Amino acid sequence: MSKVFVPENYHSQLNLIETEVAIKMIKDYFERRLSEELRLTRVSAPLFLLKNTGLNDDLNGTERPVAFNSYELNNDDEIEIIHSLAKWKRDALYRYGFEAHTGLYTDMNAIRRDETIDNLHSMYVDQWDWELVIKPEDRTVDFFKQTVKKIYKALLDLDFLMIRHYPKLDKGLLPEKIFFITTQELEPKERERAITKAKKAVCLMKIGDTLKSGIKHDGRAPDYDDWTLNGDILVYHPILDDAFELSSMGVRVDAKALEEQLKKAHAEERTELPYHQNVLNNVYPLSIGGGIGQSRLCMFFLKKAHIGEVQASLWDEDTMRICEENDIHLL
Repeated sequence: MSKVFVPENYHSQLNLIETEVAIKMIKDYFERRLSEELRLTRVSAPLFLLKNTGLNDDLNGTERPVAFNSYELNNDDEIEIIHSLAKWKRDALYRYGFEAHTGLYTDMNAIRRDETIDNLHSMYVDQWDWELVIKPEDRTVDFFKQTVKKIYKALLDLDFLMIRHYPKLDKGLLPEKIFFITTQELEPKERERAITKAKKAVCLMKIGDTLKSGIKHDGRAPDYDDWTLNGDILVYHPILDDAFELSSMGVRVDAKALEEQLKKAHAEERTELPYHQNVLNNVYPLSIGGGIGQSRLCMFFLKKAHIGEVQASLWDEDTMRICEENDIHLL
């Protein structure tokens, strides 16, 4: 079976140069609006981390990070290309000394060697990673929803910008309000596409824990999001006729949630790592944070059928052949 889905009668509305110009506009505008809505300061971020710090994202726990050694460091120091900066950002909040309700964002570029490559997924991941210091009383569902709405406001503003600058892309894509629902309310997972198609924009909350059926809606690492206070922002992609994830985010674990979730994940050995010790000993500030896919955002607002139309990556021969035959122009 082909890895590429080709929408019927698909044709990109923008050529390669127009696409590159639009990508720049989208990224510049949304980055600014995100930082304004959440009071974020841009910081520099690493491409690789030492394995023994526990700062790299374990994703679902099965993906292998790209790793190497350097003659300039200790020979036994294994270095990993990041999967994401979910944990690094909380450490950075502490080191920078951010105050409550302020925070950081950064450009995250990662390599995920075990990613399944298709219309939405690439080995190369680019996103805005952000993290915000919060107070103990902010660790609530209501605060989580308020933060989602701020991000959604930035998305609505971008939607309006696209209508003005690219009228040939047709009407706007987003409804006025985002719809909130939990994984338990949505179960089974097969309903995810239907609810997103009906509502056009959905925040699917409480991801990671086992549902009443005994299964999980989706995997989530046990040591950064609190599974009771997290969620994904999903939108309906009309070209693919499917639910389309733009962002994953959540209130981060405090000491209690970390202990409980590591036990559920049978990963208690991680408590000895520096990052986890800093959470358990209340060294790190409480925070909320997430990632917003840059290529995903561009793909959605430019109505592209394949992520390779908005990012430069590597593709197998079958993917490249099918795309060339169907006027899907990979960068």
